[in-house]
Amino acid sequence: MSAASRAPQRSNRAAQSSYRAARAVRARRRAALAAGAAAAALLLTACGDGGTSGGGGDTGFVTGTDGISTVPADKRVAAPDLSGETLEGEQLDVGDYKGKVVVLNVWGSWCNPCRAEAKYFAKVSKEYEGKDVQFVGINTRDGSTTAALAFEKDFGITYPSLYDPTGRLMIRFEKGTLNPQAIPSTLVLDREGRVAARSLTALDEERLRKMLEPVVAEK
Repeated sequence: MSAASRAPQRSNRAAQSSYRAARAVRARRRAALAAGAAAAALLLTACGDGGTSGGGGDTGFVTGTDGISTVPADKRVAAPDLSGETLEGEQLDVGDYKGKVVVLNVWGSWCNPCRAEAKYFAKVSKEYEGKDVQFVGINTRDGSTTAALAFEKDFGITYPSLYDPTGRLMIRFEKGTLNPQAIPSTLVLDREGRVAARSLTALDEERLRKMLEPVVAEK
């Protein structure tokens, strides 16, 4: 084969290789944009006074003057799959805690309201140890686990936290339910794994107990 005939083949192969590389770049960009959109949705209400908190109508829940939303047992919706790796690198599935009341706290080490409420979560969680109540954190928007682990150490947090830097667990909640819409957010799940109460603002000890105790008292 002459050099003249080989040249077009080399040109075609180079063009095909360039086309495949361009497609791969576009695919990576689409994936990054999708992840960014999810994170941006969470960012809109990050670390502030809380998101919108409706009630009444066909939502099944009512928001009190204290900002705590509750829903009667017959209208509760099951929490979605909340599983993954903890800050310590262990596997955790919130569904495994069915039969217990679960307190879910969405937090970030960078979030000042999260820092303000952390001592109350540390205190109340220790008081409820061995009483069929499980606290679980969902750490989000921390670029690495280093700062988050330091946060837990500083505030004496001993319960596990799922590591969710991009907010993927947050978008698993159905729209119109008691979903976490802000950082911090706190949800209380009943013994059947259904969302019974929610707060979209930082909690002090009194309000945390106000959310938790009625669900613990349910039989």
